[in-house]
Amino acid sequence: MKKLIYIAACAGAVAFSSCADNFLDLEPLDAKTDLVYFQTAEQFNEYALGLYNQLIGWQCRYDGIFDHMDCASDLSTYFSNNNDVGTGTIQVAANSGWWDNCYGNIRATNMLFQKAAAYPGSQQDIEQPLGEGYFFRAYTYFYLLQHFGGVPIVTAVLDVDSPELYGSRSSRYDVVEFILSDLDKAIEYLPNEASIPSSDKGRISKGGAKAFKARVLLYEATWRKYNGTSTDFQGSGGPASDQVNDFLDEAVSLCEDVMGDSSYSLWNFNASGEPADEADAAEMENYMSSRYLFNIEDESSNPFGKGKDTNHEFVIYSTYDTQRIAGQEITQTIWKLTASRKLVDMFLCRDGLPVEKSPLFKGYEHRGEEFDNRDYRLASYIGRTDNVALTGGNSGYTSYKFAITSRTVANKDEHHNYPVLRLAEVYLIYAEALFERNGRIEDGQLDRSINLLRDRGGVAHLSNAFVQSNGLDMLTEIRRERTIELYMEGFRYDDLKRWGQMEAELNESRCGMVVGDADFKTDFVDYDGNAIANLYSPNNYVWGTEKVQAGEDVPVTCVVCLGSSEISVDKTDYLWPLPSRQIEMNPNLVQNPGY
Repeated sequence: MKKLIYIAACAGAVAFSSCADNFLDLEPLDAKTDLVYFQTAEQFNEYALGLYNQLIGWQCRYDGIFDHMDCASDLSTYFSNNNDVGTGTIQVAANSGWWDNCYGNIRATNMLFQKAAAYPGSQQDIEQPLGEGYFFRAYTYFYLLQHFGGVPIVTAVLDVDSPELYGSRSSRYDVVEFILSDLDKAIEYLPNEASIPSSDKGRISKGGAKAFKARVLLYEATWRKYNGTSTDFQGSGGPASDQVNDFLDEAVSLCEDVMGDSSYSLWNFNASGEPADEADAAEMENYMSSRYLFNIEDESSNPFGKGKDTNHEFVIYSTYDTQRIAGQEITQTIWKLTASRKLVDMFLCRDGLPVEKSPLFKGYEHRGEEFDNRDYRLASYIGRTDNVALTGGNSGYTSYKFAITSRTVANKDEHHNYPVLRLAEVYLIYAEALFERNGRIEDGQLDRSINLLRDRGGVAHLSNAFVQSNGLDMLTEIRRERTIELYMEGFRYDDLKRWGQMEAELNESRCGMVVGDADFKTDFVDYDGNAIANLYSPNNYVWGTEKVQAGEDVPVTCVVCLGSSEISVDKTDYLWPLPSRQIEMNPNLVQNPGY
């Protein structure tokens, strides 16, 4: 048993945590429940707008947004002390803000449904608020499912005498069915994206609910395929039937609906052709749509001169403007978040081949040349630092995604929108679900999805012939695309868990850049090309160095940012423990295995 102590954990994929203030800065949760409220359609609409505080965004009340960005995973080697999720040291908390706030959000949505049942007008007048309520309740329960597994399902507004307060946990299978049912109602009631006026952009649309349901379906289908019932709590029971293929089929169908909606498109303003000189930072700016998509404030915030109205890639997002600012030092903080060499090596060369196979890869002998001839997303998302002392967990690589490099506002005044779900993810769900369902994917299906992302990255297309002729594995390449495209968007932990790979990927040392040794020299230069002394010496680094099989013919020596001796991830860590105080108050709750 792990000892009783509260340790805040880094949030995983889709961890919303009531992060944004709200859509229109309203406070409807329990403040407007008197008899004079909920009498008009406008009041239901106002209340529903207040539910948007449940979307992940820049302001987080109990789970820091920066810890959400794949922190302490195999992709981001170090950010804060909240490494328990990534190192297998999750411990039982007496209380949990995640649990409490989730059920607070569920109460808020249930209040909407309770009042709607007594609404004196036509139910058609309040369909959009009801659709938003169903979406947010599903959104909250999906968060609970990802982190705790099966949880109590509550559909009423409870008081201190409600028997549901002492109910048992529902199985994960019942929770999934409940989530899918709510999303079906949301899809029925919500408007199409095209019919939402510009003044209301950011509200959930029918397409958003479909895309989110596809996310849930892929998640649960692959969880069951690769984990089965191995993480279920005692007495949970199993699924009524094998729904894996049905879930995957529906995920594909929903993705096709969203992909066919002309309201959505990739944000791609990259120049045609290839840059003549990749060392010319000004020229490379013309190929970094994948960087500037994530920091659009106005036309001056990117080299393409494009404002927020040009972004049709964000399907679900938290909205910000000059009146509703982030209130966080986003850029300065993100620059401190480091990326791993493992992630850097995952980006393909422009010929579509991995670094270990491509003749375009220049290697690590001259620091910085590993960025040449690579997927544009590498330089868009990641930069190198001139701090080669690499103490305190610094990997030698820094992050740029979400940072505003064309400074137009002061720190804490940033106001770029935050993506919760975007079209690129829909493409990735589509491709993965197809392959998981059929064991294959057709070239035409790749061209409709992953190859559109590769076009933006300046990378050769993926095809079945290409995979076969180069000794690649199609599923590995599909998962590679997902990993690099969605870096820092909070998916890595849950992807590894649903693929049943978290132990294998997280128990190895987290390494940074290649620093070389006596047998493999690495030249260090700053951004101006000035030589820096080769600092190879295990004594220079907190965790020393380690030989790793990277993109070279022989293992190369990398700085270690977190040693494998400090990591002990196992199946227990696939779910968080229920807070012990909840079990004390309700003995009918069963703890997750291993805690």
